[in-house]
Amino acid sequence: MVAEHVAADAAIAPVAALIADPTRAAMLTALLDGRALAAGELAGLAGVSPATASAHLTRLLDGGMVTVVSQGRHRYYRLAGPEVAEVLEVLARVGGRPEIRSLRQSRQARLLEEARTCYDHLAGRAGVELLRALLAAEYLVGEEAFEVTAEGRAGLGRLGVDVDAARSARRRFAPACLDWTERRSHLGGALGAALTSALMDRGWYRKGAVRRVVEVTESGREGVVAILECKEPTLHALVT
Repeated sequence: MVAEHVAADAAIAPVAALIADPTRAAMLTALLDGRALAAGELAGLAGVSPATASAHLTRLLDGGMVTVVSQGRHRYYRLAGPEVAEVLEVLARVGGRPEIRSLRQSRQARLLEEARTCYDHLAGRAGVELLRALLAAEYLVGEEAFEVTAEGRAGLGRLGVDVDAARSARRRFAPACLDWTERRSHLGGALGAALTSALMDRGWYRKGAVRRVVEVTESGREGVVAILECKEPTLHALVT
């Protein structure tokens, strides 16, 4: 019996082929913190020559996985958007963790598990706990995707989050993003990005010394506890 050809709904194979190469995968992973990097930096992180890096970046550009910004003689690369980051995070969950071979790798893995960025929103244990706090305080409701309550709109506004602007962004508003280290959800989408940016500005979180790692400050720990325990006076003191 001859199998009937079924037309594919989407061109998955070309995208998968781009990510499948170890060098390109390393470059894409390096860009997961949302920052733009020069070709030389990406070459060093991937462990290849500048010429090899340039060839791989051309393929990623042609495939729509990255974009490039020119500043004078320099060109900086970043992921093409949050949807690319989502694909990489899903593959990280499916692919599992690489074997740790040194104390340095062990430390980096521990820091990434504690708090990191998932493209432009908070992930790791800190991201999971922040989402739990927002749900417990009834700032958000939902499971696979979240909505902001009236109380949440006011509370998030005090934290510096423009909920309406996040809702009008050209991406999903507030989806649950399954964390690849915690195997529980953190807050993703436009609202997750806006909240992370606001909390960085407030000093609750700050960029760590290790790429993608985020450090939770003492005021950040107190703030999340305040939300968890619904201590409105404490929360007001922290956000005003």
